[in-house]
Amino acid sequence: MIRLYRNAISGHCHRVELLLSILGVAYEPVEVDLRAGDQKKPEFLALNPFGQIPVLTDGDLVLADSNAILVYLARKYDSSGQWLPHDPVGAAQVTRWLSVAAGPLAFGPAAARRICLFGTPQDLHTAQQMATTLFKVLDATLTASPFLIGQSPTLADLAVYAYTARAPEGHIDLAPYPYVNEWLRRVEVLPGFTPMLKS
Repeated sequence: MIRLYRNAISGHCHRVELLLSILGVAYEPVEVDLRAGDQKKPEFLALNPFGQIPVLTDGDLVLADSNAILVYLARKYDSSGQWLPHDPVGAAQVTRWLSVAAGPLAFGPAAARRICLFGTPQDLHTAQQMATTLFKVLDATLTASPFLIGQSPTLADLAVYAYTARAPEGHIDLAPYPYVNEWLRRVEVLPGFTPMLKS
């Protein structure tokens, strides 16, 4: 049985849960109470010394980092190659967006959301500016295709979805980005889609 150590309001966890749901892979969610500091306790640090969620266990495998988990699940449970293409160009394009998810998305809209919801000591204005730059690029990208790297959804879309959809929780208006909003709706009607908990 796969176990996913997660928190319901984490976008990093949501992207993993979204793929598991879409692929129809059964798993046991294990809630990690971030406010109580569960992620810093010795039993959790034994799974991930960085003290971050999500962590996935699959048999003897223990794997941390949401993007690494997405790659693992796609390679193990999606033989079609839709979610992580087998060809070098497709795989590279997905990897590029996984890097965006770990960079501009994490330090832009995800950081703004964290500041507004939890009062973390970061610069809200800088995070919002990064989000604006990112969403302009996303909007322009999505004028050419319905999904981030073409006609079909991939890990790229799942990795970028949650913190984009919840950007208003960081006081970022999505109204100026019509193609982004259309893309969000396309992701939300995928078979197996499961929504992220609103804060």
